[in-house]
Amino acid sequence: MWVRQREAYSMYKRLPSRDSANTVDTEENSVPLQNSMSPETSSPSWKLSFPHVVVATITSFLFGYHMGVVNEPLESISVDLGFSGNTLAEGLVVSMCLGGALVGSLFSGWVADGVGRRRAFQLCALPMIIGASISAMTKTFEGMLLGRLLVGTGMGLGPPVASLYVTEVSPAFVRGTYGSFIQIATCLGLIGALFIGIPVKEIAGWWRICFWISTIPAAILLVAMVFCAESPPWLYKRGRTEEAEAAFEKLLGGSHAQLALAELSKSDRGDDTDTVKISELLYGRHFKVVFIGSTLFALQQLSGINAVFYFSSTVFKSAGVPSTLANVFIGIANLTGSIIAMALMDKLGRKVLLLWSFFGMAISMALQAVAASSYIPGSGELYLSVGGMLLFVFNFALGAGPVPGLLLPEIFPSRIRAKAMAVCMSVHWVINFFVGLLFLRLLEKLGPQLLYTMFGTFCIMAVMFVKRNVVETKGKSLQEIEIALLPQD
Repeated sequence: MWVRQREAYSMYKRLPSRDSANTVDTEENSVPLQNSMSPETSSPSWKLSFPHVVVATITSFLFGYHMGVVNEPLESISVDLGFSGNTLAEGLVVSMCLGGALVGSLFSGWVADGVGRRRAFQLCALPMIIGASISAMTKTFEGMLLGRLLVGTGMGLGPPVASLYVTEVSPAFVRGTYGSFIQIATCLGLIGALFIGIPVKEIAGWWRICFWISTIPAAILLVAMVFCAESPPWLYKRGRTEEAEAAFEKLLGGSHAQLALAELSKSDRGDDTDTVKISELLYGRHFKVVFIGSTLFALQQLSGINAVFYFSSTVFKSAGVPSTLANVFIGIANLTGSIIAMALMDKLGRKVLLLWSFFGMAISMALQAVAASSYIPGSGELYLSVGGMLLFVFNFALGAGPVPGLLLPEIFPSRIRAKAMAVCMSVHWVINFFVGLLFLRLLEKLGPQLLYTMFGTFCIMAVMFVKRNVVETKGKSLQEIEIALLPQD
């Protein structure tokens, strides 16, 4: 305990003059503040921050919805827009979002730091509304591509900002639970797109309705963010201390606002207003945490999760299960795992969930590889394939899916948080793009057994990487985490 107090004191000593007055007040008042905390008021109410988090996760719902919105209607779209039978054109309609998402994620950090988290959400909603409207009204292939590109830009901007915002406005004791909302909202978006697309084969032009429907939650996000609190760390970083305290009161309640502000000052070294250079992230003093974040996202994609989604319909079809029902099974497995992760995130911790998630995914890939061998009879192969695939998706949703997006904003110092998330999410989208581009070709050249073995190997590598490099952040305030991981000058 004495060591922690000495570290905190040395932290104050490094503060420059611009906050020296605040620091003295903080040091003088911190003891009375802490002593005044009764057991009954030791944790703020989760109910105050809950509505703000729910509004923020609308971006994740839209992300999931737009990832799945063209799956069922793609055949009808290709017929109506005159590119039926052109697999390249169909692939572009599906993947154009990925190009837009890469652009959006690259600039997300600078947008979030420049205009604030709330306005970043609104800027994310605008291209989603405009892009979806263009896609719904277009009569040409080029118009569809333009609409998908604009939607993708919003998709790339939204998730990093959502991770930042949820991390920065959530009380420490429920931050993991709230972080899981992002994954759950994504699952609900995917399932929503699936069910809304069901009538597409019976009703001519229904695919246009699918796009129009997506503008409703985007418009809600645009308007609702006006009433949400801005991120207190972002306000404090801009020198707007009174507004930061007011935001804390809105999120945590008046009795906790001053204490939260005092905690925030502990990790502030006065350099937050300096420009973050890309060199600091790629090979400077913050390289280690950015490397951990980028590697986690890379391993998440190299585990084969998107390949499983791409190949799931084929596997289920060979088992005699229709593609629509197959997507429902995958969606249920994903949602079930996400709900369990939400319940366990603040009990077991981030690191434990990551370790068991990647380990379970490796076991699932082993089942897939065995099923693809010639040693298993026909019915056994089908059971192993279907069971292994559902188990893989379930294990992914338990940790590898939701944890990186929550953990990284926790371990990044406030000064670099937004831009470091942008770098890591860009890595995510690049790997995602190449996995989607090369999967079918690799499947053709290597065969499913070797390919699944490669994915399983990446999952084992992820287990070893997490065990050696990831720190536990459960129950700690962002300021406690930052002080613990702070690179020394």
